Amino acid sequence: MVSKELGLPLGLVAYQALSRRSMWLAHLLHWLRVKLGKEDATRKGERFGRSSVKRPAGRLLWFHAASIGESVSILVLVRQLGKQRPDLSFLMTTGTLASAVVLASQLPPRTVHQFVPYDVTKAVTNFLDYWRPDVSVFIESELWPNLICESYQRRIPLYCINARMSDSSYRRWKRFLSVSKFLLNRFEKILVQDDQTADRLQRLGLENSSMEIVGSLKRGATQLPCSDSDRHEFMQSINGRPLWIAASTHHGEEMAAVKAHQKLSQKINDLLLIIVPRHPSRGLQIAEQLHTMEEKFSCRSQSRTPTPSDAVYIADTVNEMGLWYRISPVSFIGGSLVAVGGHNPFEPAALKSAIIHGPHVTNFIEIYKELAELNAAICIQHSEQLAAAVAHALQPKNNARLTSAAASLLEGGDQITARVAAVILRHIPSSMPSA
Repeated sequence: MVSKELGLPLGLVAYQALSRRSMWLAHLLHWLRVKLGKEDATRKGERFGRSSVKRPAGRLLWFHAASIGESVSILVLVRQLGKQRPDLSFLMTTGTLASAVVLASQLPPRTVHQFVPYDVTKAVTNFLDYWRPDVSVFIESELWPNLICESYQRRIPLYCINARMSDSSYRRWKRFLSVSKFLLNRFEKILVQDDQTADRLQRLGLENSSMEIVGSLKRGATQLPCSDSDRHEFMQSINGRPLWIAASTHHGEEMAAVKAHQKLSQKINDLLLIIVPRHPSRGLQIAEQLHTMEEKFSCRSQSRTPTPSDAVYIADTVNEMGLWYRISPVSFIGGSLVAVGGHNPFEPAALKSAIIHGPHVTNFIEIYKELAELNAAICIQHSEQLAAAVAHALQPKNNARLTSAAASLLEGGDQITARVAAVILRHIPSSMPSA
């Protein structure tokens, strides 16, 4: 249902009315998040649209991404835009501490990072009043109603790139069809990753003329960074031990990996398992489970390297995924044995780590289909198959075949990045008035 007076869906009218009165709730939420270690207390102002960083002069493109994966996926795009248009500066916003840590060392020239403001009216208006972006670009499925509506009302062109609609997001937005239709059609252009997302966005009310299927920007993303000194130090510490990793794992997957590792260790001497939880804060929980199982282990957050007697090493730190994929010939990609939807397979593919995954990969369904067609990954249906899959992938001939086939998945990434850049630049004429 739509409000005739405002031309807005009633659900959106109610949301905006509530958000105008929710500044106190945002302050309470922020206080709780600081206590939980999810916010940087010294950067509170950013969450309420205030900043101590000076706005760059001239035209400013604002990119908003949820977290690490989304923000890293567009760094190549931002660099390319910067090279093509020296008159542009860039603002990148994210919502997590981990993303801020990662971006701090990777920001392209003329780029500033800020935490995205809470989606309450005053914080959003503070943010837009201060930064005055010439263009707003949202990444994947970050649809914040106030940010979108306020940008649209200020005639700031809105774009959504690398759009992806997961099962859970689709089910959630389907309950508010009038709202989703209104928000989606505020965008000048939505560039989507795959046919499934295109179909879902159309079902949510997006007009065909606003959408274009271009593929995933993650195909063109650069290899994850890695400190050469850290890599050398770690490889020296393990002294040639064979290893594999369980990457981006969720609750339930770590113990499945440990049980598989126990089976493998009966046949492969001195084998090391590196567990890289999706959320590093879960390191302590994983450690407690390993204590119960009487497994010898150490944690990256407490020890730089594993001891010779450790069977398991918990990599509970941020911004080191590039290290783990580089040193491991085999990677089990988490979020796939439990119903999370899977995680990015491009990262291990780019760093020549053979891919094993479970059946729950809806977040990257088209990409995993391609991997299957190329015989470039091993899909297991349940945890009992993990040990056999790792043993198979560790064999040199099988490993070479898997990694070579997966690398071909990255072909065409440069063209996708160039295509997205062209769409954005096509809508930013040199004559655009600067803020």
